[in-house]
Amino acid sequence: MTTLVQPVNDTKDPIIRDDLALNAPQKPLIMGGGIVGLIVLAYLLATQHISQSLLLGIGLLLGYTLFHARFGFTSAFRRMMAVGNGQAMRSHMLMLAVAVTLFAPILAYGTTLFGGPVAGYVAPLGVSLVVGAFVFGIGMQLGGGCASGTLYAVGGGRSVMFITFIFFIVGATIGAYHLPFWTEEMPAYAPFSLATSTGLGYTGAWLVSLAIFGIIAWVTLVVEKKRNAPKMAPVPSESGWKRIFRGSWPLFAAAIVLALLNGLTLLTRGQPWGITSAFTLWGSKIASGFGMDVASWGYWQGANAAALEASIFADSTTVLNIGIIIGAFIASAAGGLFKFTKITAGNFAASVIGGLMMGYGARLAFGCNIGAYFGGIASFSLHGYIWGILAMAGTFLALYLRPLFGLSVPKSSDSVC
Repeated sequence: MTTLVQPVNDTKDPIIRDDLALNAPQKPLIMGGGIVGLIVLAYLLATQHISQSLLLGIGLLLGYTLFHARFGFTSAFRRMMAVGNGQAMRSHMLMLAVAVTLFAPILAYGTTLFGGPVAGYVAPLGVSLVVGAFVFGIGMQLGGGCASGTLYAVGGGRSVMFITFIFFIVGATIGAYHLPFWTEEMPAYAPFSLATSTGLGYTGAWLVSLAIFGIIAWVTLVVEKKRNAPKMAPVPSESGWKRIFRGSWPLFAAAIVLALLNGLTLLTRGQPWGITSAFTLWGSKIASGFGMDVASWGYWQGANAAALEASIFADSTTVLNIGIIIGAFIASAAGGLFKFTKITAGNFAASVIGGLMMGYGARLAFGCNIGAYFGGIASFSLHGYIWGILAMAGTFLALYLRPLFGLSVPKSSDSVC
């Protein structure tokens, strides 16, 4: 009998199945997801710039890819810290290597497909970043998923992640309210780019980045061998060409696809893929609807003010997020895996706390695992590397907190992790 992980990562108890076959496609759900996607597309075509429609398609592909590969950041950090399994971390390094290869010429050229300016995610270095990334690292281990993991888990029907999702939005909104304290009253240094702050240029920064990724990948191999880490558990999968549409995808294939889609996002909207700024926008609009003077917050001054006044469908990050949820929903239904899961008192409490910590931490750290870690490193920003180190430290602490909520932690004696 084979032990398999659930359709979405980060569950307490594995599902036991006699085979690796997927269930039959849930055709009504696939049709429903497709119809919703078409309705959103039609609305965007009628009301927004064509780039928003393209971003919806990119989001759909991101969600499909994330679900089919069960591509996790939370689980990757946890496996590495708990038992030394670096399989997923090496896929991160491949993803980042492909991303910097795409980002370097795009950032150097500086123009989108539609003629607008291009800018990577290069953020300040300071207390805000350190505290935010560390808090996010703890939160994603309690909440059961990172920012991208929360979206694709919601799309996949994992019930407790709806709780994480709601409190992620709440935490991001509170973080926006408090942000001026962290950025203006706490010590901070200017943003630092390996490309533009060093004289290396994008070619030199690209070469340095590849060397860093190679070293990290090598270190994970050394650690994995030394600790005799258990392998990652297999998941239900289709075979042959059907695997493209029904999963599961190899992590390394997904890493390449995610990097390509992030590059296309940069070319389309002039910024890399991001997630949590939309959560802040949604929460702030809801708070405004309840009479709070959100527009007076420091976060919503300057360039951000227009987004608060406009439709959420004018926000490119919102459109990407909607696409991810729909794409993951369709992917889960294609594999016959969409199913609401049980909520316990333990995972409910962990999701509330984890969601709040992720939302608050992401706002302080200028992004999450996507905007800061993936997008920051791909943009040659030093803050992306610092984010990864501090989030890993937060993960280590969370290994001791997860059992308090009935959440599992991989052990070296496990046959799979």
